[in-house]
Amino acid sequence: MRRRRGGRMVLSALSGALFLGGLGLFSYPLLTDVYTERVVQDQLAQEFERLEVAAADTWQPTMAAGSPLTRIVIPTLDVDTIVVAGTTPAALRAGAGHYPDTPLPGTVGNVGIAGHRTTYGRPFHRLDELQVGDEVWLLTPVGDHRYVVTDPPDDGNCVPTSAGAACITHPRDWSVVAPTDDAMLTLTTCHPKGSAAQRLIIRAALADSHPPGTRAPQDSDRSADV
Repeated sequence: MRRRRGGRMVLSALSGALFLGGLGLFSYPLLTDVYTERVVQDQLAQEFERLEVAAADTWQPTMAAGSPLTRIVIPTLDVDTIVVAGTTPAALRAGAGHYPDTPLPGTVGNVGIAGHRTTYGRPFHRLDELQVGDEVWLLTPVGDHRYVVTDPPDDGNCVPTSAGAACITHPRDWSVVAPTDDAMLTLTTCHPKGSAAQRLIIRAALADSHPPGTRAPQDSDRSADV
């Protein structure tokens, strides 16, 4: 009788542990999304509004990892996220980070931004839905820059998807963020969703730049129409 009773207690404890473990795995993505969107992003937005920068060339050398760098706005995907400096795991808990060896938004070269597709606000969750011609705005204290999505990089390493403007490559394919002669933007995220086995890539070209705050009235108008 004692053995049976002890066996039932062990089974009950094991069942409870498995239940709690499953609950934790299920709730973890949701909890990180809520924390990033309602705590981290709110704090970063306040810091971003207080930034006073005279010029991009004097700004980048003073930039600290994890500090707000730009606001990325993708109208067709309803994305509006503060991007921080750096792509370390700690920095990317903000949702999206700027590759440190790439130029700042609006300047010549290949601006690289990595973002989560799941967890931590998942700003790039629907990145694969972007089409050629869609707009991506990078708002900074020194200017608002409008990029237009182009065809995927034609380097043989990144394989185009069957739909949209994205391509898929190896997670350690750094050629996608290599320097370019033109002002370009490269967005990277994990593929498939929930896995880091591959990388999904979107490439966009700088269309035009405007004084800081140019994009804000358009955001307000779009919100008012909803």
